Amino acid sequence: MPGGAEPAAARFVLTPEELRAISAHAITRSFPRHAVILNEGDRTDTLYVILDGRVKIFVADADGNEVVFHIQGPGEYFGEMMLDEGPRSASVMTLEASRFLVVPKRELKAFLARHPDFAVRIMEKLIHRVRNLTERVKTLSLMDVYGRVARLLLELAEERDGRLVIAERLTQQDIASRVGASRAMVSRILKDLATGGYISLQRDRILVNRHPPLRW
Repeated sequence: MPGGAEPAAARFVLTPEELRAISAHAITRSFPRHAVILNEGDRTDTLYVILDGRVKIFVADADGNEVVFHIQGPGEYFGEMMLDEGPRSASVMTLEASRFLVVPKRELKAFLARHPDFAVRIMEKLIHRVRNLTERVKTLSLMDVYGRVARLLLELAEERDGRLVIAERLTQQDIASRVGASRAMVSRILKDLATGGYISLQRDRILVNRHPPLRW
């Protein structure tokens, strides 16, 4: 079962060789927890490679309501869509103190020319994102909140010692932001799932004891 924030994310992580090569053309920057790295609508010309820490990629409205698209960690990167010279399509915020390689557009293009395998992986990542967003739109349109929560829990769970475990520390608001619902609604659903024996809520993780039905 896929774990983390994005299925198949491991395919899109830079290899150690690529990381060494691209670092020669980048600067290193550090940001504290909850720092906004990019704002939706910004016009920037840099790629960010995460060396340490985690970030969330999200959109928000004027009232502060947000939807989280992805959580990314070390070796992953964001900002590749600047290659089309359009504005940023989402905002990026650190979830903990983080360190990045910042690669200017000109250097990135030269790197892609020298490393065609990585260029292909960027294309595969963008295709994967389109598929992921298409599935998300379908889920938001056709599934109720319970179904979206159940689906998210199954997507995040990974098998460890014969058990399905969500090791990522998730607050009820984190889950609500990912499924497009209120925190109160998510709280009720998690309580019902725990009461039914489908999940066990622990201090730093969630155990999926058995697959919850996609409809309640």
